[in-house]
Amino acid sequence: MSLAPFDLLHLTYLSLRGNLLRSTLTCLGVFMGVTAVSATLQVRSISRAVIAKQLAEREAPQIILYPRWQRGVPRYRFRLEDMQFLRQRLVGWQAISSSSWAGAPEAIFLDRKANPYMRAVSEDFLATSGQSLLAGRFFSTTDFENYRPAAVIDSVLGEQLFQKQDPIGQRIYADRRPYFVVGVIESKLEFSGREPQGEILVPLSVHRARTGSRSIGSILLRPRELNEIEKMEKRAQKLLEQRFPGRKFWAWSNVSDIIEQQQTLIMVSRALLAVGGIALLVGGVGIANITIASVMERTPEIGLRRALGATQRDIMFQFILEAALLSILGGSAAIGTVHGITIVVADTFDLPYQFDSEAASIALGSALLVGIGAGFFPALQASKLDPVKALRSS
Repeated sequence: MSLAPFDLLHLTYLSLRGNLLRSTLTCLGVFMGVTAVSATLQVRSISRAVIAKQLAEREAPQIILYPRWQRGVPRYRFRLEDMQFLRQRLVGWQAISSSSWAGAPEAIFLDRKANPYMRAVSEDFLATSGQSLLAGRFFSTTDFENYRPAAVIDSVLGEQLFQKQDPIGQRIYADRRPYFVVGVIESKLEFSGREPQGEILVPLSVHRARTGSRSIGSILLRPRELNEIEKMEKRAQKLLEQRFPGRKFWAWSNVSDIIEQQQTLIMVSRALLAVGGIALLVGGVGIANITIASVMERTPEIGLRRALGATQRDIMFQFILEAALLSILGGSAAIGTVHGITIVVADTFDLPYQFDSEAASIALGSALLVGIGAGFFPALQASKLDPVKALRSS
């Protein structure tokens, strides 16, 4: 006759309470293992959140290409044809545009002044930079073709010059030249260490007409996937070197430091996870030991229960349930402890953190898996004991 679930739980509780010290030490082993695993997952989760925050604060991941200066070789400057050349031959890109540095002129609106950066850009610049349009519009094809003195400013410059006024349609002066504001974009970091201080974008055609130059400053490439950025960087350099034999080109990414952080995170996470796995296995060995010792000590009890009608399944389930309960208790305590410590650390260092139920499930699930796995074979051995021999052993 099989035991009711409540009776099975009651017997399991009495068994664990009967040897409280051994049960506590086994729980402690599981606690240490799950603490290591859970802490590793929390470190990875917070690090990913920090990296995601850094990426959100910057312009979209992109590659910036420049012709490299070479001694004894006339310096080459990019033209729009070079951008079209890459557009046709590169694969995996999301957007390609160009940007030319136009200085840091004084910008004036009425009696307000600011010193923003100024860039002359091509039509697809917003798709490359990933900045959102907050008001108005971006440059149209007509703006480029008709050399309109239009300007798109970022939100930082908008606050500096216009404060609470609507900037759309207003005329500003930059480097003593008039521009009409047609749009406002969000302010983002271009790269690490350069805080937004205001920016004006103007059509590349207007800048080229005023400077009398057909060149462009740099070509910007935005890949579809962040992990493809290094491959695209090398491929773009190779294509340009094939197009211009003997010339060298410089390429860098605006998120190279974040990619390095990401790679470091992956290596550290793997190392910490390995340590956590070893600690968890040690806890599993403890569960196996307590289960084997419990089977040996309770052999007469097992024989008596079998004689009274307990099935092999009842015996095996009781020992497995003991291992599972020890794993759950130790694992739950570890997850709660790590969560509390992480909250304190996150508040102290102003780190982004919220409880990750998936990470907690993985940690607790691994503890339960190790516990049941460690207790399974001793439990199976207990269930196969011959009732007569077990009773005689007393």
